[in-house]
Amino acid sequence: MTTITPLALPEVLLITPRRHGDARGWFVETWSRRAFADAGLDVDFVQDNHAFSAQAGTVRGLHFQTAPHPQAKLLRALRGAILDVAVDIRAGSPTYGRWVSATLTAERGEQLFVPRGFAHGYCTLTPDTEIAYKVDGLYAPQTEGSVLWNDPDIGIDWPDFAGASLSEKDKVAPRLKDLAPVSF
Repeated sequence: MTTITPLALPEVLLITPRRHGDARGWFVETWSRRAFADAGLDVDFVQDNHAFSAQAGTVRGLHFQTAPHPQAKLLRALRGAILDVAVDIRAGSPTYGRWVSATLTAERGEQLFVPRGFAHGYCTLTPDTEIAYKVDGLYAPQTEGSVLWNDPDIGIDWPDFAGASLSEKDKVAPRLKDLAPVSF
């Protein structure tokens, strides 16, 4: 049975699917509309994405999409490991600006569900890391936004080597306090 655990921001869920294995290897069901809907997670995913990072310490994020094309995400590591982070950026939310994180590894198969209204980012913990993620909204560049990955007002506890590799966009993202109010 899949284990679904709400994190300190309860909308963000750590999901650990059960692996069925024998001497040949294992099988896992990473997404089942019925099983997840029974657990209260009724999401219509429309796109799968796959990302590769060559270097440990690669940071991607903190990214989001706003209305009319917001995205929820379900992420997992296919190879290697990441520290996966979600930040509540919903205006008026009692947890606005707070963050949670989870370590996702290919070895254990954990997944993180990041709902709409949260900025998302991750740091690779191993070289040659691959992640896969589902989104419930198509990519719409006109609605994408970002928050500075190391914003001191948020205070994410990144690994010591975090920032070894960043995109130009992520290096110049605004701080949360400078972000115009957005809707999801």
